[in-house]
Amino acid sequence: MQHSRFCKGCWEQMHMPVPLRGVISVPFRAFGVRPSRMNPNTCTICELMFTKVMRARKITIDATVMFADLRGYTSLSQSKSAEAVSGLLDAFYDECAGAIWAHEGLLNKTIGDAVMAVFNFPLRRDDHVRNALLAARDIQRNWRERRDSLAVALGLNASDLGIGIGIHAGELSFGEFGRSHRDLTAIGNVVNTASRAQSVAEADQILVTQEVYQRARPDLQESHSKTFQLKGFDAPIELYAA
Repeated sequence: MQHSRFCKGCWEQMHMPVPLRGVISVPFRAFGVRPSRMNPNTCTICELMFTKVMRARKITIDATVMFADLRGYTSLSQSKSAEAVSGLLDAFYDECAGAIWAHEGLLNKTIGDAVMAVFNFPLRRDDHVRNALLAARDIQRNWRERRDSLAVALGLNASDLGIGIGIHAGELSFGEFGRSHRDLTAIGNVVNTASRAQSVAEADQILVTQEVYQRARPDLQESHSKTFQLKGFDAPIELYAA
């Protein structure tokens, strides 16, 4: 994947050309300005956008949240060597990151055997719901192509190494949370719903909410819904296989 030479977030938000790579980026590195670990096409200034530019610790935005989880990881970690498990997790993270960044999302968190991505900040996109869906499909496709060799190396069946994905979209809070330990992340019902949708997705499956279905319907013409009782939710929720 080819990365941008200038920070897309700073250019779009403030029309400020911040170099990320090459000789001209060296002076900026001296002041701690470097590619963000959440998206290498944005910079560390974007991560400070709230306190330094917006003068706020958090904002409310319309965004899409995606959770992807590597199935079977917990049992594998108990039966395989730490080196083998670490290699598997590195491969999973790499495939997720590449797909998320290719569709201009933010790889916001790695949580053990899962990742959380946010689409529509700092790179604002009208089609952020579709971007998340395409990223999820890329993750599944690329992982299916790669997992055969990983399964052979671990002495497993490829079917043991599936990924479950959940996606939801809507209004959420994004910013810095916590006092003693500040965490740049998203919170709210959108995040919780995406996480719960991922938890009921089967291996190799993408489940999206009705909100995602409505906003990305041209890409979900053959999608069928099923009702789920998600943990922590009073009412059943309809999810679509994407």
